[in-house]
This record gives sequence, structure tokens and C-alpha cells, in this order.
Amino acid sequence: MSERNDNLLGLSGTDPKASAGALESQLVALEDRLRELSAGGAAHECALVQLEMGRTLVALERNEQCWEVARPAFDVFAETRDWEHAVDTCEVLFRADQPGSLSALGQGIWLGVTFPIDPELTLEMLHHVVDDTPDDSDGAAVAAAAGMYVVDLRAEGKQRDNLRFFAQQIMGNVARRHSKVESQEQFDLWFKRLELDDPAKFLVRLRNVVDVLVQDDWWFDRDAVQRDLPVN
Repeated sequence: MSERNDNLLGLSGTDPKASAGALESQLVALEDRLRELSAGGAAHECALVQLEMGRTLVALERNEQCWEVARPAFDVFAETRDWEHAVDTCEVLFRADQPGSLSALGQGIWLGVTFPIDPELTLEMLHHVVDDTPDDSDGAAVAAAAGMYVVDLRAEGKQRDNLRFFAQQIMGNVARRHSKVESQEQFDLWFKRLELDDPAKFLVRLRNVVDVLVQDDWWFDRDAVQRDLPVN
């Protein structure tokens, strides 16, 4: 996700392999930067720092603190219609494994599919659904199909090649665990049987997956956002 991580204070996105000491030092630097920005009332810039703090806190396994820091950043990004950073925040909040994390995942998926953000980030969100659903779940297949669709629609050049390979791997793994699919012929039949070849059908089913994840815990007015879209 190197393209989407803001380089705050000269720091790139958090390396999960970084030592605890390095992460703590990074966190202190981010806290200092947040205090400076808060004094000037720069809400969006503060939210960017809070997002990076949340990412660092997850790496430190301080998940509850991550939620406290990063959750308000989502509201700022939603208010400013910065949907890519809003989805990035949802990804961090999902990994924080808190009571609202499934809601964060659902909302991040909805925004990531609705808006033309970085397809790598959208694919990452959809991959979480694949990882967190039972082997026989059609929801995993729907999420995998949506991932392939988004990559084909948005990615270009080398990114498209890389993401398409990854999305196809996800789909193949889902097919094997869902229905023990091993051959191309079996895959083609399975793909058609689940109607994964028709975006009009699997995107409707993806909305159902999102509704199950979010329930009634929407953090923004989804209807208002839809009304603002060029095509509803």
C-alpha cells in the first residue's frame, strides 16, 4: 500500500516487522506532531496523523487505544469526502479487533467499491471478508468476485498485472475451499453456478454482506452520499 500511505514526519507506513522500540519512537513523534497540528486547528491534517498513529498502535497490539485515536479520524475524512483515507481508517479499525470492527469493515467495503479509490486498498478490504468467513460461505466468493471486478475496472499497467494475479489467487483459493474445485472445467461451472460472472448480481449480494457486517451502525449518512453520486 505504499502509494496510499502518507509520508508523515518522513515516516512511511508502519512496518509490522519493526521492533517495538522503533514503533514506540514513531508513536512519540506522531503524538508530538498531532499536538502541533491541534494547536492550529488543522482537522484534516490531524486526522492523517491519527490514522498513522492508529496503524502504529495496531502494530504494537494496543488495539483499544488504536480505536480511540483512529475512530474520530474517520469522521473527519467522511465530512471532507476524503473517501480513500476513510477506507484506510476502516482497514486499521478492523485490524484493531474491537466491538465495532466488523462495522468498520463493512463500511470500508461499501466506500471502497462505491468510490474510485486505490484498487489495492479495496481489494485488501474484500480479502478480509474472504479470510473471516467460513469455507462454505457464498459471501467469500462474492467478495472475491468483487475484488476481481474492481481490479479490472480501476487498475492499470503493472499494478493491474500484480493485483489481477493476486485477485485470481484469492478466487482460486475460495473455489477450492468452498466446493473443492480443482480443474478449470470445475471452476468455470462453479463460477457460473454462483453467478459470479454477472456484476449486476454479485454486487447486489455484496451489499447484503455489507448490511450483515454493519447492521445499523453506519457512521455516515449512506443515503445522502448516494444522492451525491453522479449516477445513483
